[in-house]
Amino acid sequence: MAQNNDYYKTLGVNRDASLDEIKKAYRQLARKYHPDFNKGDKNAESKFKDISEAYAVISNPEARKQYDQFGHMGGGQQARGFDFSGFDFGDFFQAFGREGRGFEDLRGGGAFSGFGDMFADIFGGRASAGRRQGGFAPGQDLLYELELNLVDAARGTSTHVTLNTPTGQEGITVKIPAGVRTGSKVRVTGKGAKGIGGAPAGNLYMVIKVRKHPFFDRRGHNLHCELPVTVGEAALGAKIHVPTIEGSTTMTLPPGTQGGQKFRLKGKGIQRLKGEGRGDLYVTVRIVLPRTPDEKSKELISEFETRNPGNPRDGIKV
Repeated sequence: MAQNNDYYKTLGVNRDASLDEIKKAYRQLARKYHPDFNKGDKNAESKFKDISEAYAVISNPEARKQYDQFGHMGGGQQARGFDFSGFDFGDFFQAFGREGRGFEDLRGGGAFSGFGDMFADIFGGRASAGRRQGGFAPGQDLLYELELNLVDAARGTSTHVTLNTPTGQEGITVKIPAGVRTGSKVRVTGKGAKGIGGAPAGNLYMVIKVRKHPFFDRRGHNLHCELPVTVGEAALGAKIHVPTIEGSTTMTLPPGTQGGQKFRLKGKGIQRLKGEGRGDLYVTVRIVLPRTPDEKSKELISEFETRNPGNPRDGIKV
Protein backbone atom coordinates (compact mmCIF):
# COMPACT_ATOMS: atom_id res chain seq x y z
CA MET A 1 0.00 0.00 0.00
CA ALA A 2 1.05 3.63 -0.45
CA GLN A 3 0.46 4.25 3.27
CA ASN A 4 4.12 4.97 4.00
CA ASN A 5 4.95 6.47 0.61
CA ASP A 6 4.59 9.95 -0.79
CA TYR A 7 1.37 9.98 -2.82
CA TYR A 8 2.84 12.46 -5.29
CA LYS A 9 5.90 10.27 -5.86
CA THR A 10 3.63 7.24 -6.21
CA LEU A 11 1.89 8.92 -9.15
CA GLY A 12 5.08 10.54 -10.44
CA VAL A 13 3.79 14.13 -10.29
CA ASN A 14 4.98 17.33 -8.63
CA ARG A 15 3.30 18.55 -5.46
CA ASP A 16 1.86 21.52 -7.37
CA ALA A 17 0.49 19.30 -10.17
CA SER A 18 -2.90 20.27 -11.60
CA LEU A 19 -5.88 17.90 -11.42
CA ASP A 20 -5.53 17.22 -15.16
CA GLU A 21 -1.87 16.27 -14.68
CA ILE A 22 -2.82 13.97 -11.80
CA LYS A 23 -5.55 12.32 -13.87
CA LYS A 24 -3.20 11.85 -16.81
CA ALA A 25 -0.52 10.25 -14.62
CA TYR A 26 -3.07 7.93 -13.04
CA ARG A 27 -4.52 6.85 -16.39
CA GLN A 28 -1.07 5.86 -17.66
CA LEU A 29 -0.19 3.91 -14.51
CA ALA A 30 -3.61 2.26 -14.28
CA ARG A 31 -3.27 0.92 -17.82
CA LYS A 32 0.18 -0.44 -16.97
CA TYR A 33 -0.61 -2.14 -13.66
CA HIS A 34 -4.30 -3.11 -13.93
CA PRO A 35 -4.66 -6.71 -12.60
CA ASP A 36 -6.67 -7.83 -15.62
CA PHE A 37 -3.62 -7.20 -17.78
CA ASN A 38 -1.11 -8.64 -15.30
CA LYS A 39 -2.62 -11.99 -14.39
CA GLY A 40 -0.98 -13.49 -11.32
CA ASP A 41 1.50 -10.62 -10.94
CA LYS A 42 1.33 -9.73 -7.24
CA ASN A 43 3.77 -6.86 -7.68
CA ALA A 44 1.56 -5.25 -10.34
CA GLU A 45 -1.52 -5.72 -8.14
CA SER A 46 0.26 -4.08 -5.22
CA LYS A 47 1.34 -1.14 -7.38
CA PHE A 48 -2.20 -0.81 -8.70
CA LYS A 49 -3.53 -0.55 -5.16
CA ASP A 50 -0.87 2.03 -4.30
CA ILE A 51 -1.60 4.32 -7.24
CA SER A 52 -5.36 3.99 -6.74
CA GLU A 53 -5.05 4.97 -3.08
CA ALA A 54 -2.80 7.91 -3.98
CA TYR A 55 -5.20 9.08 -6.68
CA ALA A 56 -8.22 8.80 -4.37
CA VAL A 57 -6.55 11.28 -2.02
CA ILE A 58 -4.82 13.89 -4.14
CA SER A 59 -7.58 14.06 -6.76
CA ASN A 60 -9.97 15.15 -3.98
CA PRO A 61 -9.38 18.87 -3.18
CA GLU A 62 -10.35 18.62 0.49
CA ALA A 63 -8.43 15.39 1.14
CA ARG A 64 -5.45 16.74 -0.76
CA LYS A 65 -5.46 19.90 1.36
CA GLN A 66 -5.36 17.85 4.56
CA TYR A 67 -2.71 15.52 3.14
CA ASP A 68 -0.50 18.45 2.12
CA GLN A 69 -0.87 19.89 5.62
CA PHE A 70 -0.48 16.78 7.77
CA GLY A 71 0.89 14.01 5.56
CA HIS A 72 -0.23 10.49 6.44
CA MET A 73 -0.01 11.22 10.17
CA GLY A 74 0.80 14.66 11.55
CA GLY A 75 0.51 16.91 14.58
CA GLY A 76 -0.48 14.02 16.85
CA GLN A 77 -3.63 13.32 14.84
CA GLN A 78 -4.46 11.29 11.81
CA ALA A 79 -5.21 13.33 8.72
CA ARG A 80 -8.94 12.75 8.25
CA GLY A 81 -10.22 11.54 4.89
CA PHE A 82 -7.28 9.56 3.50
CA ASP A 83 -6.45 6.79 5.93
CA PHE A 84 -7.02 3.64 3.84
CA SER A 85 -5.71 1.16 6.37
CA GLY A 86 -9.19 -0.19 7.09
CA PHE A 87 -10.43 -0.46 3.52
CA ASP A 88 -10.87 -3.73 1.66
CA PHE A 89 -9.48 -3.34 -1.85
CA GLY A 90 -11.15 -6.59 -2.85
CA ASP A 91 -14.33 -4.67 -3.63
CA PHE A 92 -12.29 -2.26 -5.69
CA PHE A 93 -10.83 -4.98 -7.93
CA GLN A 94 -14.08 -6.89 -8.24
CA ALA A 95 -15.52 -3.86 -9.94
CA PHE A 96 -13.38 -4.42 -13.03
CA GLY A 97 -14.84 -7.71 -14.12
CA ARG A 98 -12.73 -10.01 -11.99
CA GLU A 99 -15.84 -11.26 -10.18
CA GLY A 100 -18.63 -10.23 -12.51
CA ARG A 101 -19.20 -6.64 -11.47
CA GLY A 102 -19.14 -3.50 -13.55
CA PHE A 103 -18.11 0.15 -13.51
CA GLU A 104 -21.42 1.24 -11.97
CA ASP A 105 -20.36 -0.50 -8.72
CA LEU A 106 -17.83 2.30 -8.25
CA ARG A 107 -20.40 5.07 -8.60
CA GLY A 108 -22.66 4.37 -5.63
CA GLY A 109 -20.64 6.18 -2.99
CA GLY A 110 -18.04 5.08 -0.49
CA ALA A 111 -14.28 5.28 -0.61
CA PHE A 112 -14.03 4.72 -4.37
CA SER A 113 -17.02 6.69 -5.59
CA GLY A 114 -16.16 8.34 -8.91
CA PHE A 115 -13.61 5.75 -10.03
CA GLY A 116 -16.16 4.29 -12.43
CA ASP A 117 -16.04 7.32 -14.71
CA MET A 118 -12.25 7.36 -14.53
CA PHE A 119 -11.89 3.70 -15.50
CA ALA A 120 -14.55 3.94 -18.15
CA ASP A 121 -12.47 6.71 -19.65
CA ILE A 122 -9.25 4.70 -19.33
CA PHE A 123 -10.58 1.46 -20.79
CA GLY A 124 -12.82 2.80 -23.49
CA GLY A 125 -16.45 3.35 -22.52
CA ARG A 126 -19.00 3.01 -19.74
CA ALA A 127 -20.25 -0.32 -18.52
CA SER A 128 -23.90 -1.25 -18.65
CA ALA A 129 -25.88 -4.09 -17.13
CA GLY A 130 -25.25 -6.18 -20.24
CA ARG A 131 -21.49 -5.77 -19.92
CA ARG A 132 -21.03 -7.01 -16.40
CA GLN A 133 -20.95 -10.69 -17.16
CA GLY A 134 -17.52 -11.95 -18.22
CA GLY A 135 -15.61 -8.77 -17.45
CA PHE A 136 -14.79 -5.69 -19.48
CA ALA A 137 -11.49 -5.29 -21.30
CA PRO A 138 -10.43 -3.67 -24.57
CA GLY A 139 -9.22 -5.92 -27.38
CA GLN A 140 -5.53 -6.51 -27.92
CA ASP A 141 -3.62 -4.68 -30.61
CA LEU A 142 -2.45 -6.82 -33.53
CA LEU A 143 0.70 -6.53 -35.66
CA TYR A 144 0.92 -7.26 -39.38
CA GLU A 145 4.20 -7.03 -41.33
CA LEU A 146 3.82 -5.31 -44.68
CA GLU A 147 6.66 -5.40 -47.20
CA LEU A 148 6.95 -2.50 -49.66
CA ASN A 149 9.36 -1.46 -52.37
CA LEU A 150 11.27 1.78 -51.79
CA VAL A 151 9.32 3.82 -54.33
CA ASP A 152 5.92 2.93 -52.81
CA ALA A 153 7.26 3.64 -49.33
CA ALA A 154 8.60 7.00 -50.46
CA ARG A 155 5.53 8.06 -52.46
CA GLY A 156 2.86 6.52 -50.24
CA THR A 157 0.39 3.95 -51.51
CA SER A 158 -2.79 2.02 -50.76
CA THR A 159 -2.66 -1.72 -50.28
CA HIS A 160 -5.25 -4.45 -49.80
CA VAL A 161 -4.71 -6.72 -46.80
CA THR A 162 -6.58 -9.91 -45.91
CA LEU A 163 -6.99 -10.51 -42.17
CA ASN A 164 -7.80 -13.80 -40.47
CA THR A 165 -10.59 -13.21 -37.93
CA PRO A 166 -12.62 -15.56 -35.71
CA THR A 167 -15.51 -15.25 -38.15
CA GLY A 168 -13.42 -15.77 -41.29
CA GLN A 169 -11.24 -13.67 -43.57
CA GLU A 170 -11.74 -9.93 -43.86
CA GLY A 171 -10.25 -7.76 -46.59
CA ILE A 172 -9.36 -4.14 -45.82
CA THR A 173 -7.64 -1.37 -47.74
CA VAL A 174 -4.87 0.42 -45.86
CA LYS A 175 -3.49 3.81 -46.85
CA ILE A 176 0.28 4.02 -46.34
CA PRO A 177 1.55 7.60 -45.94
CA ALA A 178 4.50 8.88 -47.95
CA GLY A 179 7.87 8.56 -46.23
CA VAL A 180 7.46 5.36 -44.20
CA ARG A 181 10.57 3.31 -43.59
CA THR A 182 11.49 -0.08 -42.18
CA GLY A 183 10.10 -0.20 -38.64
CA SER A 184 7.39 2.42 -39.22
CA LYS A 185 3.95 1.49 -37.85
CA VAL A 186 0.70 2.49 -39.55
CA ARG A 187 -2.31 2.28 -37.27
CA VAL A 188 -5.69 1.01 -38.46
CA THR A 189 -8.14 1.89 -35.70
CA GLY A 190 -10.51 -0.78 -34.44
CA LYS A 191 -9.17 -3.63 -36.56
CA GLY A 192 -7.40 -5.48 -33.75
CA ALA A 193 -8.83 -8.20 -31.51
CA LYS A 194 -12.41 -7.82 -30.30
CA GLY A 195 -13.00 -6.40 -26.83
CA ILE A 196 -14.56 -8.29 -23.92
CA GLY A 197 -17.94 -7.35 -22.46
CA GLY A 198 -18.64 -4.72 -25.08
CA ALA A 199 -15.28 -2.99 -24.74
CA PRO A 200 -13.78 -1.50 -27.93
CA ALA A 201 -11.64 -3.57 -30.25
CA GLY A 202 -7.90 -3.08 -30.33
CA ASN A 203 -6.00 -1.54 -33.22
CA LEU A 204 -4.15 -3.12 -36.12
CA TYR A 205 -0.59 -1.91 -36.64
CA MET A 206 1.01 -2.41 -40.04
CA VAL A 207 4.75 -2.81 -39.38
CA ILE A 208 6.60 -1.67 -42.49
CA LYS A 209 9.55 -3.46 -44.06
CA VAL A 210 11.11 -1.75 -47.10
CA ARG A 211 12.97 -3.87 -49.65
CA LYS A 212 16.43 -2.84 -50.82
CA HIS A 213 16.34 -0.89 -54.09
CA PRO A 214 18.77 -1.71 -56.94
CA PHE A 215 19.52 1.95 -57.75
CA PHE A 216 18.63 4.15 -54.76
CA ASP A 217 20.14 3.91 -51.28
CA ARG A 218 18.08 5.56 -48.56
CA ARG A 219 19.89 7.33 -45.72
CA GLY A 220 17.45 9.08 -43.44
CA HIS A 221 15.31 11.31 -45.64
CA ASN A 222 17.99 11.54 -48.34
CA LEU A 223 18.53 9.24 -51.31
CA HIS A 224 21.91 8.39 -52.82
CA CYS A 225 22.70 6.90 -56.22
CA GLU A 226 25.65 6.29 -58.52
CA LEU A 227 25.11 7.52 -62.07
CA PRO A 228 27.23 6.30 -65.01
CA VAL A 229 28.34 8.93 -67.54
CA THR A 230 30.53 8.80 -70.66
CA VAL A 231 34.02 10.21 -71.02
CA GLY A 232 32.69 12.90 -73.34
CA GLU A 233 29.88 13.93 -70.95
CA ALA A 234 32.33 14.25 -68.09
CA ALA A 235 35.06 16.00 -70.09
CA LEU A 236 32.95 18.39 -72.13
CA GLY A 237 29.94 18.82 -69.83
CA ALA A 238 26.38 17.82 -70.69
CA LYS A 239 22.75 17.86 -69.65
CA ILE A 240 21.84 14.35 -68.55
CA HIS A 241 18.70 12.63 -67.33
CA VAL A 242 18.66 11.36 -63.75
CA PRO A 243 16.03 8.93 -62.39
CA THR A 244 14.19 10.04 -59.23
CA ILE A 245 11.35 8.46 -57.25
CA GLU A 246 8.98 10.88 -58.99
CA GLY A 247 10.29 10.27 -62.51
CA SER A 248 13.20 11.58 -64.57
CA THR A 249 14.77 15.01 -64.06
CA THR A 250 17.61 16.87 -65.85
CA MET A 251 20.97 17.62 -64.27
CA THR A 252 23.80 19.68 -65.75
CA LEU A 253 27.33 18.25 -65.63
CA PRO A 254 29.97 20.97 -65.82
CA PRO A 255 32.96 20.44 -68.14
CA GLY A 256 35.78 18.55 -66.46
CA THR A 257 33.53 16.56 -64.08
CA GLN A 258 35.60 13.99 -62.24
CA GLY A 259 34.70 10.40 -61.41
CA GLY A 260 33.35 10.21 -57.85
CA GLN A 261 32.19 13.82 -57.89
CA LYS A 262 28.89 14.25 -56.03
CA PHE A 263 25.96 16.48 -56.96
CA ARG A 264 22.94 17.40 -54.84
CA LEU A 265 19.41 17.59 -56.25
CA LYS A 266 17.46 19.49 -53.61
CA GLY A 267 14.01 18.18 -52.64
CA LYS A 268 14.29 14.98 -54.70
CA GLY A 269 14.58 12.69 -51.70
CA ILE A 270 12.03 11.24 -49.25
CA GLN A 271 8.95 13.03 -47.92
CA ARG A 272 9.12 13.57 -44.17
CA LEU A 273 6.24 11.81 -42.44
CA LYS A 274 5.02 14.91 -40.60
CA GLY A 275 4.95 17.07 -43.70
CA GLU A 276 8.13 19.02 -42.99
CA GLY A 277 9.44 18.98 -46.55
CA ARG A 278 11.58 16.43 -48.34
CA GLY A 279 15.14 15.21 -48.28
CA ASP A 280 17.59 15.49 -51.17
CA LEU A 281 18.98 13.19 -53.85
CA TYR A 282 22.79 12.89 -53.99
CA VAL A 283 24.18 11.77 -57.33
CA THR A 284 27.73 10.39 -57.50
CA VAL A 285 29.27 10.36 -60.99
CA ARG A 286 30.86 7.18 -62.29
CA ILE A 287 32.76 7.63 -65.58
CA VAL A 288 32.38 4.62 -67.88
CA LEU A 289 35.06 3.91 -70.50
CA PRO A 290 34.42 1.91 -73.66
CA ARG A 291 35.46 -1.70 -73.10
CA THR A 292 36.84 -2.36 -76.59
CA PRO A 293 37.74 0.88 -78.37
CA ASP A 294 38.41 0.52 -82.10
CA GLU A 295 41.72 1.51 -83.69
CA LYS A 296 40.62 5.04 -84.53
CA SER A 297 39.42 5.59 -80.97
CA LYS A 298 42.76 4.41 -79.66
CA GLU A 299 44.56 6.92 -81.91
CA LEU A 300 42.31 9.71 -80.65
CA ILE A 301 42.92 8.74 -77.03
CA SER A 302 46.67 8.71 -77.60
CA GLU A 303 46.48 12.13 -79.22
CA PHE A 304 44.35 13.35 -76.33
CA GLU A 305 46.99 12.14 -73.86
CA THR A 306 49.73 13.88 -75.84
CA ARG A 307 47.81 17.16 -75.96
CA ASN A 308 46.94 16.99 -72.24
CA PRO A 309 50.11 15.92 -70.42
CA GLY A 310 50.15 15.38 -66.70
CA ASN A 311 50.23 12.60 -64.13
CA PRO A 312 47.12 12.41 -61.89
CA ARG A 313 49.15 10.47 -59.31
CA ASP A 314 51.66 13.25 -58.73
CA GLY A 315 51.67 14.34 -55.14
CA ILE A 316 50.71 10.95 -53.68
CA LYS A 317 53.02 10.20 -50.77
CA VAL A 318 53.23 7.02 -48.72
